[in-house]
This record gives sequence, C-alpha cells and structure tokens, in this order.
Amino acid sequence: MKLYLKGERCESPKCAVHKRNFPPGQHGLGRRKTSPYGQQLREKQRAKRVYGVLERQFRQYFKIAERYRGVTGTTLLQLLERRLDNVVYRLGLAASRPAARQLIIHGHVLVNGRKVDIPSYSVRVGESVGLKARCREWPTVQRALELAGRRGRPAWLEYSAESGSGRLLSVPTRQDIPTEVNEQLIVELYSK
Repeated sequence: MKLYLKGERCESPKCAVHKRNFPPGQHGLGRRKTSPYGQQLREKQRAKRVYGVLERQFRQYFKIAERYRGVTGTTLLQLLERRLDNVVYRLGLAASRPAARQLIIHGHVLVNGRKVDIPSYSVRVGESVGLKARCREWPTVQRALELAGRRGRPAWLEYSAESGSGRLLSVPTRQDIPTEVNEQLIVELYSK
C-alpha cells in the first residue's frame, strides 16, 4: 500500500509499490495469512509511519484521544492531522511530511506570525500557518506548491496564495482525512 512517504516519487512510475508489489525476500510472494493481532499491529505501524511519529508519542496521542468524547479512533486521527508538520504538508508548503518537519525544525514556519520550531505543535482552529517571506521563493517550496495544486487541498484548510499562508478552518472529520488507515484496529490493539 502506498504511504506517500517520498513525496513526488510516489506519484511517478518509480514508486516501489508499482515496481514490486510484494514483501521482500526469497519467500515474499508466498507469505502466510496474518493473525488478527498481526493485522492490528500492521495498522498501527502504518499510521505511525504515515505521520512520522514514534511509539511513545503515538501511545500518548492514543491516551489523549481516549479522554475525549466521541469515537476514539477518529479523535486519534484528528489529533495526528492537526500536528504542525502534517498541516504544513497538507497546505502544500512541503512535498512530504519529513520535508515539512525539516522546514519547521530549521525555523522557517510561522504560526500566527511567530516562529514555531516544534513539529508536534497542535494547530488550533483559526490559527494561520505560513512560511517566512524569503522561503516562499525557494524552488523546493515552489515545486511542493505546484504538486499540492494538482493533488488538491483538504476542505478543512484554507490556503491564500497572496500571503503564502493557510488557516485551519475546522477540526477535520473522518471523511475529510484521506489517510487509508483502519483506526478501529488500532483501538482494538491498545484496548487489550
């Protein structure tokens, strides 16, 4: 399954999923069925890798999601989607989440006009996210904006090309989150 970790490469025929659509190794094509626990673990690992979060931080997000009212799995994905590195990626200011993390860590991202260099910062509704003025002309940022224009931006984000920044309009619903993760399996795994 494509996780879109490599940015533009996942859109091209060079993507590993197109080249070899089976697990590595001599017996990659003849793998056995996975157990229910294996499926749950695979789903959790997929979500962790998509959002670039380590195990301890992912578990903390799950504990926070459990405390909220509503469906725990959906709340977990909403928390992950509101991370600053993910918002920068979804706005199209970076080609991939690791590239967005690098922009943030190097201090090029502004939240409400102030520099924020923490990728796990949780963006609130109404906050504006953008790049410093000198960073907007960089070729990598221009390519990322062009790629995002073709890919499309989510409805819960608003992007203004004149100011080079975007705003979080609302907390995303499950239908607004394009990530192909079965969050119910993650909830079942952590509920054991």
